[in-house]
Amino acid sequence: MTVSSLDTPKDTLAVVLVTGPSGAGRSTAINALEDLGYEVIDNLPLSLLPRLLEGPPPNRPLALGLDVRNRDFGTNALIQTIDRLSAEGQPAVQVLYLDAAEEELLRRYSETRRRHPLAPAGPPLAGIARERDLLVPIRARADVLIDTTGLSPHDLRAEIERWFGGEDGRPIGVTVHSFSYKRGLPRGMDIVIDCRFLRNPHWEAALRPLDGRDSAVAIYVAEDPRFDPFFERVKALIDLVLPAHTDEGKSHLSIGFGCTGGQHRSVAVTERLASALAQDGWQVSKRHREMERRDGHALAEKGQGV
Repeated sequence: MTVSSLDTPKDTLAVVLVTGPSGAGRSTAINALEDLGYEVIDNLPLSLLPRLLEGPPPNRPLALGLDVRNRDFGTNALIQTIDRLSAEGQPAVQVLYLDAAEEELLRRYSETRRRHPLAPAGPPLAGIARERDLLVPIRARADVLIDTTGLSPHDLRAEIERWFGGEDGRPIGVTVHSFSYKRGLPRGMDIVIDCRFLRNPHWEAALRPLDGRDSAVAIYVAEDPRFDPFFERVKALIDLVLPAHTDEGKSHLSIGFGCTGGQHRSVAVTERLASALAQDGWQVSKRHREMERRDGHALAEKGQGV
C-alpha cells in the first residue's frame, strides 16, 4: 500500500475511507487523521461522496468517516463507489477498516451504556453480530486493517500515525508481534513464523512462570541447536524484504511469531528480532499479545481489589 504525503500534488491526493463496526475506534482514527493534517468529514451521506470528489481538488488529503449510521449507507453501494473511484485512479482511494473482536465490542458497549445503531431497542450483541455480517465484503476490500482489540486510544493513534504519517523519506515502520496459536492468528500480519519447533521453557519448572522477556528464558530458547540457523535465516529474510517493501511505498510491515502459549518462545524471538532491527536503524515497535492480555487482567483484578 502507498501512503500519500501531505505534500503530494493535489491531483493525486489520497482519500481515506474510514469504516468498520461501531465501537471499533473509527472516531479515534478520524481524530488522529485530522491531527495529521487530513481534511475530515464524518458521516457524509454516501450519495454525496461522488459529488464531493468531482468538485475542485482539495489542497490536502481527505479522510471520510463512513458507517451504518450514514444516511443511505449500503454495502453494495460503498463497494461500487470504491470500485468506480479506484478505476478512475484520481484521487487515490484507500480503505481503512477498524475492527475488533466481538467480545471486545460488547465490552465497550457495556462500559459506555450506548445503544447499538442496528439494535436500538435490544441488546448490543444482536446489533454487533448483524453489523459485522453486513461489513464482511467491505472488510475484504480494506487496504489497511487495524484490529483494535486490546488497544488503548493512544495505541490506536500511534498505529494511525505509523500508517498515515506521510513524512517524505520516512523509513518503513516495523511491528514485531508474539502470539499464541491457541487464540488464533493476529489480524493484519504480513509475515507469520511458527516457533513451536524450538524447545519449550514451559517444561522447566523454574522457567514456567517467567516469559520470553526474561534473560533466563531467552538464553534457554537460544541454546536450542536449531535456534541460531533459524534466527539467521529469519533475519536474512527480513533484511531482504524491508528495503523491497520500502521501494514499493509501503509504510508499515507487521511480523508475527507464534508458539503454543505465546509466553516463552515467540516472545523471546520477538524481542531478539526487534532488538536486531532497531540496531540496524529501522523504526521498530513490538507487541506481546498474550502478555498484554495477562497484564491487563492483572491490572483489572488489582483495581477491583481481588
